[in-house]
Amino acid sequence: MGTKRVGWARIRSLINENTANQLSAPRLKVDNSTFNTGAAVTATLTSAQGGTHFNIDGTDNIVVNMPALSTDNVGLHYSFLVTTAVAGGKSVTFVLPGSGVSDWYAETVHYSNNPYPKGDAIVGDTLTLPAATAVNARVDMLCISDDGTSSVWKAYAAGSELPTVS
Repeated sequence: MGTKRVGWARIRSLINENTANQLSAPRLKVDNSTFNTGAAVTATLTSAQGGTHFNIDGTDNIVVNMPALSTDNVGLHYSFLVTTAVAGGKSVTFVLPGSGVSDWYAETVHYSNNPYPKGDAIVGDTLTLPAATAVNARVDMLCISDDGTSSVWKAYAAGSELPTVS
């Protein structure tokens, strides 16, 4: 039987390997261009954009169409942050595909009026950040089921104005 001792050089090597792996850990993608233009934007997200954080300029209407129905959507995650307030008469809208066949299961938070989430049976296929929603409003979403004909997305939406689901 040989010795079980590990030399100091091998210990340093293992520490350096571990440190290098930690420093090269994957990072989330941040998109500062698609919805951060100051102009009206309508765009459809793709599965390739899964895991992306999007910054939003609410100067004009923004319509975010979620990916087409597909069993490959399960597990997709997106996040959004309002970096320029949603202007008067404008909105930021997130729309699920297939009218009436998909639902947001949403938890909404209104910062100014009630800091407690409102998550009871808030379902529908359109989630909206209304006019006057201030900077720092955010939406996080995750596809929890999609059988190719209908889908369910979990959403957390918070803002200075109450986000709505219809």
